[in-house]
Amino acid sequence: MMIMLMNIVPTFAQSADGMSASTSLMIVLGFALVVVVIVLMVAVMMLRVLRTMVKDQAMANAVEAGEEYQEEPSLWEKIDKKYLTQAVELKDEKSIELDHDYDGIKELDNHLPPWWKYMFYMSIVFAVVYIALYHFTGTLPLQTEEYNNELAVAEAQKAALISEGGGANIDEESVLYSEDAAVLSAGAKVYEMNCVSCHKANAEGGIGPNLTDDYWIHEGGSINHIFKAVKYGFPDKGMISWEPLLTPQQMSDVSSYVKSLKGSNPANAKDPQGELYVEEDMKEVETVVADTTVVAEAVGE
Repeated sequence: MMIMLMNIVPTFAQSADGMSASTSLMIVLGFALVVVVIVLMVAVMMLRVLRTMVKDQAMANAVEAGEEYQEEPSLWEKIDKKYLTQAVELKDEKSIELDHDYDGIKELDNHLPPWWKYMFYMSIVFAVVYIALYHFTGTLPLQTEEYNNELAVAEAQKAALISEGGGANIDEESVLYSEDAAVLSAGAKVYEMNCVSCHKANAEGGIGPNLTDDYWIHEGGSINHIFKAVKYGFPDKGMISWEPLLTPQQMSDVSSYVKSLKGSNPANAKDPQGELYVEEDMKEVETVVADTTVVAEAVGE
């Protein structure tokens, strides 16, 4: 069979004609499986024939010797009797009868199945080893210790990330908008890799809303709001939480990039959705202008 497979593999490799290597391998493995099944079936049939021949010869020898033929139990019967049940044959049940007789109903002193006893013994051994390793010697940590160890590792990783400038301390409260070219460039790369499919290349909106206008479906368009939206997402609206996939620094970069696109007016922009959002500083400017107008009108009067 191995020689056949060695001849088949080059044949498939030469005749693939565009067929991928994985497909060719699957075909070869499938053929090998079929060959193995056929060989096993032939082996089983040959064993059955051989067993029949041995049985016939044993019967002939018994007849020739003038003895009664007694069939030898099969391998499975031997295993079943010795390792699985240890059942006593009906003709030998008298040997295990107990001195209990209730209206003709007798009790037999059968043993528990060996497989059950072996599992029981193994559970005892496992319990002893478990207690020794976890409670007496402390070789292996208990669940509470494992949890504390994982927390310690996570804190160490967080500290290392902060020290390397990974921005692990950035959250929706502390995030700051940056117009730095390097930050916006990094944010653009994050956007291109993760956001284009829903918001389109220029953030004009597709499945998701337009990110370049002043209208926002959720909360608002401040850097804090945008970071929070990226971090937690809106699963009920189809936007996943990016917290498990992006670092805080990446979420901060892409938030600054999205905010920098405000007012870019891309072609084919999606119609506004949600409510108009005005930045706090813009509200203050509008208030000052309004107050100045009122004063001017009063003076004019």
